[in-house]
Amino acid sequence: MPAPLSHIETSPDLPRGADVVVIGGGIIGVFAAYYLTLRGLSVALVEKGRIGAEQSSRNWGWCRQQNRDARELPMATRSLDLWESFGAESGENTGFSRRGLLYLSDDDQEIEGWARWRDFARTVGVTTHMLDATEATQRGAATGRGWKGGVFSPTDGTADPANAAPAVARAILNSEGTVHQMCAARGFETEGGRVSAVVTERGTIRTRVAILAGGAWSSSFCHQAGIRLPLASIRSSILSVSEGAEGLPDALHTSAISITKRSDGGYTLAISGRGRVDPTAQQLRFAPQFLPMFLRRWRSLLPGSLEGVRSGHETLQRWRVDEPTPMERMRILDPVPDPSTIELTHRRALELLPALKSTKITATWAGYIDSTPDGVPVIGEASGLPGLILAAGFSGHGFGIGPGSGHLIADLVTGAAPIVDPTPYRPDRFAGLAVGKVSEF
Repeated sequence: MPAPLSHIETSPDLPRGADVVVIGGGIIGVFAAYYLTLRGLSVALVEKGRIGAEQSSRNWGWCRQQNRDARELPMATRSLDLWESFGAESGENTGFSRRGLLYLSDDDQEIEGWARWRDFARTVGVTTHMLDATEATQRGAATGRGWKGGVFSPTDGTADPANAAPAVARAILNSEGTVHQMCAARGFETEGGRVSAVVTERGTIRTRVAILAGGAWSSSFCHQAGIRLPLASIRSSILSVSEGAEGLPDALHTSAISITKRSDGGYTLAISGRGRVDPTAQQLRFAPQFLPMFLRRWRSLLPGSLEGVRSGHETLQRWRVDEPTPMERMRILDPVPDPSTIELTHRRALELLPALKSTKITATWAGYIDSTPDGVPVIGEASGLPGLILAAGFSGHGFGIGPGSGHLIADLVTGAAPIVDPTPYRPDRFAGLAVGKVSEF
């Protein structure tokens, strides 16, 4: 069952040329296109399916600084400000609100880790409140039990995955950019060793700059151009329940279950970090680089099925630009949710939060989270193909940092001072087999 998603109209005509072509209409692609249009560039955004239909509408909706990797924290901080300013400057509603995020735990080691992160966050001006047992139990009153400790991050918040990417796409249209749904990019043309055009199923767009924000499809797309981009995707399963539960936190994380209040009054329920690893040719190709990450997460990552092969997003197949591609055969990645995870998630939620017993399951869905070996996204020009900007591997963090990532991409394209230091995101850090160290934070 697809995740809920708002619909937007498609621009009627594909342009013959544009200053920039953005490939992929998820939250990263739409924000990149939006900030580029604000700078007066002509921008065409092409999406093989619908705007926001893959992972950008299938996530929790959290926009957080709390517990971010040190390399991502500056991006997260700037993104929160941009979530707010986008609504004011565009008039569009993404559902963003700084409602605060609550974390509860009975694990001393986890609480100590949060305290270390709090101490680190203070050095960069981020506010987070450690909760002692009394405070945690008070804030977690809906659970009807005591807690050893927790964290409340008051300046963090959530946005609405069903509406956010479509809202930004409408702002692109209002800024004279074009948005083309059901229009798959198939490849590139080059002149003098750099990008000169993007070839789509509906025609060719002349351009000197292409931005690849294709989510879980990005590595297989790069493969067509001879670019090595190590990505592995995890199939995550989520469900939503109806309105009717009273007295629950708007956003709560525990090791057992995480919940987020939805714009319709219901809740999204998920188990943090749990997912299926569906074996594919691409998974095998990059296995040496991902093995350390998989071993660290062996308790939460389970063996998958042939769902990944069926979906086709991690193919090593070489396709032609004058024939239909795997992306046109699978317009929207809509993998089958894992039944055992859905059952476990719902059972844990009812056990922890009795008020949810008055609700009913309204939807279940799954999505593919594209990850890099070090859990930090790739943002920057591809080695060996000038004019191609990569923006992929957001490792489950992309929704919250979408605005900052889009702004950074626009900075890189236009030569403006970058909103954050782009060095940690450089694509060439995976040029060899060595895996970048994962930050303590």
